[in-house]
Amino acid sequence: MPAHVTAPQVVLPAHKVTTGEILDDIQSRHHDHPRLEVILRAIRNCGVQTRFFARPLESPTVAGDAGVLERTSTAFADSLAMSTEAATRAITAAGLAPGDIDAVITSHATGYAVPNLDVNLIAALGLRPTTRRLPMTTLACAGGVHSLIRAHDHVTAHPNDRVLVVASECLSTSYNHTDTSIPSMIYKALFADSAAATIVTGTQIQPGLRIDDTLEYWLPESLDRYTGRLDTTGMHFDSTRQAPTSASQAMPALRTWLRQDLVDWAVIHPGGPSIIADVAQALGLDDLDAHHSYASLAENGNLGGPSVLDILARTHTTPPQAGDHGVAVAFGPGFTMSALRGVWQD
Repeated sequence: MPAHVTAPQVVLPAHKVTTGEILDDIQSRHHDHPRLEVILRAIRNCGVQTRFFARPLESPTVAGDAGVLERTSTAFADSLAMSTEAATRAITAAGLAPGDIDAVITSHATGYAVPNLDVNLIAALGLRPTTRRLPMTTLACAGGVHSLIRAHDHVTAHPNDRVLVVASECLSTSYNHTDTSIPSMIYKALFADSAAATIVTGTQIQPGLRIDDTLEYWLPESLDRYTGRLDTTGMHFDSTRQAPTSASQAMPALRTWLRQDLVDWAVIHPGGPSIIADVAQALGLDDLDAHHSYASLAENGNLGGPSVLDILARTHTTPPQAGDHGVAVAFGPGFTMSALRGVWQD
């Protein structure tokens, strides 16, 4: 059964940080790093000009030396605040009230908390106590697309339900100066904070994406390529030398699933310029077709799970033609790929 997705509502936090400020911070704190020039050059080429953090760059839970408890509790509190705002906007924009929501699906990997976003959002938004819940906590960058996949599954089983999808990350919590590898230094400039929300229904209530089919894929022998790690200094993201090529290695599986069908547009997770380019090329698209992904990366950085919802929101500003076929694809630790395909409806 098709599932219909409303225009996502995206919330960015208050503190805008430029790449120049990141470069200055790294130079001042790691001036004796043996690969400093390589790191600085990579950051300049990572495709990000600005990003938004929930806390100032110099705060204890970002560039400071706060420990794991302060970092994780702060990250979750900030994610919940952004998620509540994004969800409120999404419900209102869809012409609904909180009591109209039948299920909530959340994706959140930064900031340990039990209960997680799902229950906290029911309380904060005033959703019905009987609201169905599906919290997902380890999807990271794949979270936005994967949450839409689960929402598609839900409305297939419950065609009359209205599903609230919320993805939120405070990736600034991993901006940690104890991490000095080249990948971790690049992540300091690549990652950012945000929340995004949308409503998925079995009956169309707005123009936008209609999901017709979904794909979940794990790239064999890739468990160590992107991993999360928690220690006394906080949350860290690690990756191997093979990580940057993982998206291109997953493209044969994507093309097989598409059965070589052409697509007219795509929502591509902005893990970096090369990832966007590799996926666009595999889909028979070019950089112009992927301009919303590049723009999201340049203006907001890699938002993790909310990234694809930000790009889908941007797609609403210059929508495809009614009936055009499209794909949304994102990648997560593991190495996993989550994808969906469908049609743009007016």
